[in-house]
Amino acid sequence: MFTGIIVEMGEVAAVERRTGILHLSLRAKEIIKDVRIGDSISINGVCLTAVDVKNDTLKFDLSDETLRSTNLGQLRTGNRVNLEPSLRPDSKLGGHFVLGHVDGIGRIKSKIDMGDAFKVEIEASGEIIHLLVEKGSVALDGISLTVVDILKDSFTVVIIPHTAKNTTIGLKGPGETVNIEIDIIGKYVARFLNKEKNKDSKLMKTLTEEGFIKK
Repeated sequence: MFTGIIVEMGEVAAVERRTGILHLSLRAKEIIKDVRIGDSISINGVCLTAVDVKNDTLKFDLSDETLRSTNLGQLRTGNRVNLEPSLRPDSKLGGHFVLGHVDGIGRIKSKIDMGDAFKVEIEASGEIIHLLVEKGSVALDGISLTVVDILKDSFTVVIIPHTAKNTTIGLKGPGETVNIEIDIIGKYVARFLNKEKNKDSKLMKTLTEEGFIKK
């Protein structure tokens, strides 16, 4: 589990494709000081297992499923990636709970300068848009961000200078992709409500009457 607070940007050292798997090598400075083989690391929001640690290089194996459901298959040598180690019992709980299980791939539709900050609009599938909440949390490439606007087929987030400088969102522009993970609490609430709808329960009736759920 992670929090979406990026520790550093690593650099892709090598990408080697083999049948059914992709071998990814990354250079890092900070997190590698405390990484051991078998540790979970968030790479652009995807939870991966470190299979080798040598000097300043971390290695990971990516399955076909990971390549299909995330944008990690687009990585090339020299690309920068967001890195975060998994939570420890004494970790600070900044951001929000992020599992590293990507729900879908979004595409940057626009990036509008707002002075010191900028607003990014992300195109996403209807399934993702349906689960977002204004002022709620969402992880983009592993970065914990706050949803600003929810539109028909997209949503927006505002990026402050610190985030732009220390994560890959500051390097990306329109047309480029991001991994999206919905807030886990929102997903569980949505699943619960869908079950209750099928039961025609008193709870659903009350929530609808009080305006918490739209008909």
